[in-house]
Amino acid sequence: MYVGTLELDLLLGDVHSLKEKRSVVRPIVAELRRRYDVAAAEAGHVELHRRSLVGVATVSVDAGHCGEVLDACERLVAARPEIELLSARRRLYGEDD
Repeated sequence: MYVGTLELDLLLGDVHSLKEKRSVVRPIVAELRRRYDVAAAEAGHVELHRRSLVGVATVSVDAGHCGEVLDACERLVAARPEIELLSARRRLYGEDD
């Protein structure tokens, strides 16, 4: 069994309040969950209105499948025109970790 995690550090575009931030981040998190059946949530920078850290996790019996799902999630977020993907960090945990 493998667990793959992805941390996406985002810079939000024309956002001037935490309320506007939620209106940008929530649809992204919802689409990740719906489209790829992953666990996803805003996991950092919650007090900043132009930054967000979105965490994604997936579980699979195949390490390659974990990587494919995380690749697809990263591409989906990077393609959003209203945000800039500053960094993406991924980790893979196996049975021995």
